[in-house]
Amino acid sequence: METLKPDAANYQRLLQRHINTQDEQSLYEAEQISKLFIKDNVPPEEIVNLHIQALAALYPDLPVYLWHSMDFLLETMISYGIAHQEYRTLREQQSELKSEIAVAANMQDTLLATEKPDIDGMDIGVVSVPAHQMNGDYYHFVTGEDGSLGIAVADVVGKGIPAALCMSMIKYSMDSLTEETMQPQMILKNLNRVVERNVDPSMFITMFCAHLFPMDGKVWYSSAGHEPGFYYNAEQNTFEEIKAKGLVLGVNPDTDYRQYECRLRQGDMFILLTDGVTECRQGERFIESEEVLNVLARFSDLPAQEMVNKVYKHFERLQNFHLRDDFTLIVLKKEV
Repeated sequence: METLKPDAANYQRLLQRHINTQDEQSLYEAEQISKLFIKDNVPPEEIVNLHIQALAALYPDLPVYLWHSMDFLLETMISYGIAHQEYRTLREQQSELKSEIAVAANMQDTLLATEKPDIDGMDIGVVSVPAHQMNGDYYHFVTGEDGSLGIAVADVVGKGIPAALCMSMIKYSMDSLTEETMQPQMILKNLNRVVERNVDPSMFITMFCAHLFPMDGKVWYSSAGHEPGFYYNAEQNTFEEIKAKGLVLGVNPDTDYRQYECRLRQGDMFILLTDGVTECRQGERFIESEEVLNVLARFSDLPAQEMVNKVYKHFERLQNFHLRDDFTLIVLKKEV
């Protein structure tokens, strides 16, 4: 079989053969020439024009209305070709963007990585899952030389790459703080100045900081407009909201943050989270705070890591396995 070429003469030959024979060979050759059209990036209107030229050469006496219909088809294919090219360009751009976001997400995982500490007398569970590729939530652990533990949970009001960049800045700002400044109110005060100077005013960062002393169960904590967590009293088998007021980071550089204190006893839990937990939605309905507490209570007898995993799985199923927001939950359970 001779080599096919996607030109007018070849197309005319194929068309005439198909009209005369309507055999499988002509259809096969039509399939092959269509692949050449794709390879050479021939727009659809040029293919229609080839068809019109071939018909005119083969059957010059066709009715006028047929030529009008072919002209109509040609104009339609011109519009289609333009729209299709724009669509292909958009798909290529989306593919490039997805690739760039995937790289950024991997870099974020590396830059923001923090290990869950192993602290005597404490059982710690952590789960943090982004709703999309980039995580707008952030958590951080710092172990002091005296055996104490610093914990921070943050949430950027905003998503995607800008949020990830903000979190990277927060992380490295925290790393630069000395152990003497581990008090929650001082951490927030220092970070507030950093955010106010370096973050666009349209973006806000909420944060909750705590400093835990495992030996006596003392916890210092402060909040910068962050979603309140919960304190579980094992003796009374009750949950209560951790109330801590404070302005979100970056609004006023001179903001002072109040520091609070509580004490954990055996079996008590200090629970930190982001609004991806408390603002889960079932369809269009936001779940109530009581529902969150009921789920926490249902799994409270489990080890801390198993507990947070079970809570996450519950809310993931509730949302048909499609998170609406980043989900971060930390449980600090005092064992002795």
